[in-house]
Formats: sequence, C-alpha cells, structure tokens
Amino acid sequence: MSSERRPEVERLVEERTAARASRDWARADALRDALQALGWDVVDGPDGTALVPVLAAAEPAQVGYARAEDLASLLDQPASLPSSLVVLAEDHPDDLARFLSGLADHPPSVEVEVVIVANAPSYDLDAVAGGRPFVPVVLHSSERLGWADAVNLGLRRARGTAVILLDTSLEPRGDFVAPLLAALDAPGVGVAGGYGVTSADMREFSDAPPGPVDAVEGYCLATRREVLRDVGLFDHHFRFYRNADLDFCFAVRAAGWEAVRTEPLPLERHEHRGYAALPPEERDRLSRRNFYRFLRRWGSRPELLHAPGPWPPPRRERPG
Repeated sequence: MSSERRPEVERLVEERTAARASRDWARADALRDALQALGWDVVDGPDGTALVPVLAAAEPAQVGYARAEDLASLLDQPASLPSSLVVLAEDHPDDLARFLSGLADHPPSVEVEVVIVANAPSYDLDAVAGGRPFVPVVLHSSERLGWADAVNLGLRRARGTAVILLDTSLEPRGDFVAPLLAALDAPGVGVAGGYGVTSADMREFSDAPPGPVDAVEGYCLATRREVLRDVGLFDHHFRFYRNADLDFCFAVRAAGWEAVRTEPLPLERHEHRGYAALPPEERDRLSRRNFYRFLRRWGSRPELLHAPGPWPPPRRERPG
C-alpha cells in the first residue's frame, strides 16, 4: 500500500481533529479506524496528531507492528514455564535498569521469563538490558505504539502459566512472584496484584485492602493464561495506560472470574514516569478519555461491584 497521503486521508485527519476538539471521542475513534483501513496509524501526542504508515514486517529483530494481530499468539499453546513477566520499555532507561537489577538481586523462587516490549525506546535497550544473569525476550516495534497495543504484544508471546504485567516504576525487593502465583491458584481467581481498588459507583475508586477487589491496578497485574486466551487482552483503544486496568479487570470479572489484592508484596514503588512526565492538562485529558470509554462499557453494570451504593449514582466525573 502506498504511503502517499491522498486527499481523502487529509480530509479524514481534518474531520478527526474537529471531532477531538468537540470532544466527540466516538467519532474520533471511528475516523481513526478509517485511517487505519487506508494504511495509516494515528499517533496522538502533546504536540498534536501525527500519521505513520501501517508497518510491514521487516527483519525479525526490527519488526514494526501496527496491531497486536500482526504478531502470532502463543496463548493457544500449552504453557512451558510457571510465569512470564511482561514489561514495557519506552523512555526513562534508569527505571528499567532499576527494575532489572532488583529482579536479578532477588530472583523469584520459580522459573520465569522476562518479556520486554521495546516500544521504539528512546535509548539503547541492549545497553540497559544486556549483561543480566537472565536473557530477556525482546519484542521490537520500530514505531511507538499505543499502550494497550504495545502491552498486548508482550502478552501474546508469553509462555507462562501465569502472566504478570509490571511497570518499571516498581523495584523488586524480594520474591514477589510466588505470592502472586499462590493467589492465582485459588479457585475462581483470574486476576491478582499488589494494588487493588474498589468503588460504590464506578465513578470514584479508592485503594482497597487485601482480599476481593473490584479491580487490580496495572502496575502489578497477574492473570491466568486461560484468561488471556478466553477473555481477551487489553482494549487497543487505550493508547494511554490510565484506566485500561479497570476495563480489563471488569471484562475478566464479567466472564465470571474474581480479582484479588494480595498482602503487600516486596515491591518498592517509585515515581510513575508515564504519568509524571506528561503536562498535567495532557495527562488529565487522556485519563478522562479512557475513563469515559470504561464508563460507556461498564457504567451500567453495578452487579460487578462488590459493594455498590445507591443506583444510579449522581452524575460526576472521576478525577484524572
């Protein structure tokens, strides 16, 4: 497909810009899908919207992926080890180095693989990830993908019975894998993690104590292989990470699985750069957009809450 931008493409870009300006997110998403069908990926950023051609396969070590479907999934195959740890490498190399060093200093008590999604990182990944006592699986993207698309690349290639999504703002201080596997061993538990939230109205979420929760936060989110295979991955519309965890967890729970927060795990939390590095107005806009998408899908399902309040709740927004 030619990468030359035709008048139709320019028209769709203009219409999408207008739809975004008027906060018509459904129309903007439909126009983005139309652009993808014409061979263009839409990349929204603080400086506006850019287009990049849908990427064709190149050399195996430098393949550019436009969609998660472009990478063959391993999830239908039997697991070959207890756990896969999936992390995303984009910016902030010191964060990834800190995470990998903590993992090397406190190796899990079970066999794990480390899957790094190199989402067009702004640094030399080999210089950061090389020379470790473990050899990570590295999946390359030659263009920066949205958060969900990038994460899904790693999830689809996981070989573990349990798959654990981890943010590089976390620093391992001990074996955090064993407690997560133990939580997933409980009958009916489909999602487990060290940080959970609960809500009475799906508009305001607060930290929850260990035990059953409405959702597990994506900083440390462990799930079963069969959940990913049967329920699905993260919704690719979530190009920013915020609230994608809510949407995923509610999809899992709607399929009949439980979500639990474990007792505190040996993980030290540092500043989350994916949030802190953005201008406040931009991160709030992206957070709200994702939350509205979550509400459109799940906002009329109070039966999915453990302790719903009066329904319907008063109309209000969740803060960014």
